[in-house]
Amino acid sequence: MTLFGYDQGVFSGVVVSDNFLELHNLVGPSKTKVLSTVAAIYDVGCFIGAIIAFTVGERLGRKKTIILGTAIMSIGTSSFSLPQMFVGRVILGIGNGINTATAPIWQIETAPARLRGKLVILEMMTNVGGFMIVNWINYGLSFVAGSIQWRLPLALQFIFIFVLFATVPWLPESPRWLIAHGHEVEAIQILADLENKSTDHAFIVAQHREIVYGVQYEREHSIKWRDLLRGRTEDGTKSARRLLLGAGTQFFQQFGGINIMSYYTPTIMITYVGLSNSMARLLSACNAVSYFIFAGVAVLFVERLGRRSLMMISTFLQLVAFLCISILLKYAMANGSTECAKAAIFFFFFYNIAFAVGMLGVPWLYPTEINSLPMPTKGAAVATATNWITNFVIVEITPIGFQNLGWKFWPIWVVTNALFLPIIYLLFPETSSRTLEDLDAYFRSDPSLIVVGDKDAISSKRPLKYIEKENDEVHRVEEQDAGVRERTSKVDLIVDVEARHHEVSKIQ
Repeated sequence: MTLFGYDQGVFSGVVVSDNFLELHNLVGPSKTKVLSTVAAIYDVGCFIGAIIAFTVGERLGRKKTIILGTAIMSIGTSSFSLPQMFVGRVILGIGNGINTATAPIWQIETAPARLRGKLVILEMMTNVGGFMIVNWINYGLSFVAGSIQWRLPLALQFIFIFVLFATVPWLPESPRWLIAHGHEVEAIQILADLENKSTDHAFIVAQHREIVYGVQYEREHSIKWRDLLRGRTEDGTKSARRLLLGAGTQFFQQFGGINIMSYYTPTIMITYVGLSNSMARLLSACNAVSYFIFAGVAVLFVERLGRRSLMMISTFLQLVAFLCISILLKYAMANGSTECAKAAIFFFFFYNIAFAVGMLGVPWLYPTEINSLPMPTKGAAVATATNWITNFVIVEITPIGFQNLGWKFWPIWVVTNALFLPIIYLLFPETSSRTLEDLDAYFRSDPSLIVVGDKDAISSKRPLKYIEKENDEVHRVEEQDAGVRERTSKVDLIVDVEARHHEVSKIQ
């Protein structure tokens, strides 16, 4: 995920490098469309990669799929001419799309429900860490002349690629994937290691049985794409509805405006605020630091407040940020007020803080939790593909919007965030602290489309009925084990008595 963040931020420096623009004949308003496509074509590759991850991920396993994606990324990092850069960014995107579609599933399948949210948010914090690093690299290289100003940041991606190649083989494979492919012994050992318990502990046995049930259920109720698109699913767990909810979070993330900032903050500072190239890069790097810090703050609240609350808080604060940016830039451009333009800088920082506390991580977490047991891979692939295709749209239209709409470009994102708030509040159930089996049970109960009237649906704590069900299963396993031990003890006693009787008979 650090490499993912680095890739997101690296082009923000490239598109304001004079050497890059002059070398590739991208100077002037007439070249805006080409420049936006060079930046956005990466997201097309990511979209393709997300689809590939769905088709090959279940065959290869999570670890091998990540290694495949990383290998593809290593091919895409080398390019010199503009045509090579188009192709290279597509290839780079394919690798990143594979990795970003796989990593959240892998994380969820190896993490206990109580830690799932924190771990995924930490994962996204590393994403912002990569974004922060490349912004400081872009700033430092703004003082260097020549093509090294933009070629070196692109080349440094190899460092993160090497780290992935060196570390991924040593990480545990997904227990769920191992069980689905007949590697029961290895899966049980990994479950025990993750929980720091013995392989025959009642909790590990119950967890293993739960996963086996989930895998069998997935096979028996596998849903075809054709039936899913037609709404003809017969598993009773509202798979199509859940697919849309998961993909919806990624749609909200992108149309909430984040990649306007991620790809174009230096451009914004130069175009709207009138800063120098070097100062624009410096403020972008400082913005990335505050972004990183508040991404860490989200770890403290993702389980306490839940997914719904974080999404709503984050979206509301984004709305406030865009509203203030719109007002300040309107007066700055209408009256030539440099004070208003500079005041807007604070709200560019505020936007990234608002995004970091909720909409950064939750849209990557929610689809892996909300989708039904027969749908984890399909659901994650659709959600990730939604992210990348909407990401492409945003990155493609943003430079054109800057050029043609001026300050009027910004109120668009006030409206989108305002629309998302009631949708999240009314339609999105909570997934915090629930197991995948809990959520299947909830949707099998045929819940209302409007969730706010159901306390169990919106509580950030795991509903008591699911806790009692799990405790009953653990208790049942313990009773079975006790029964086996008692029967074994009786058999041993009988055998011992018979052996002694036999010895006495021999003596007599």
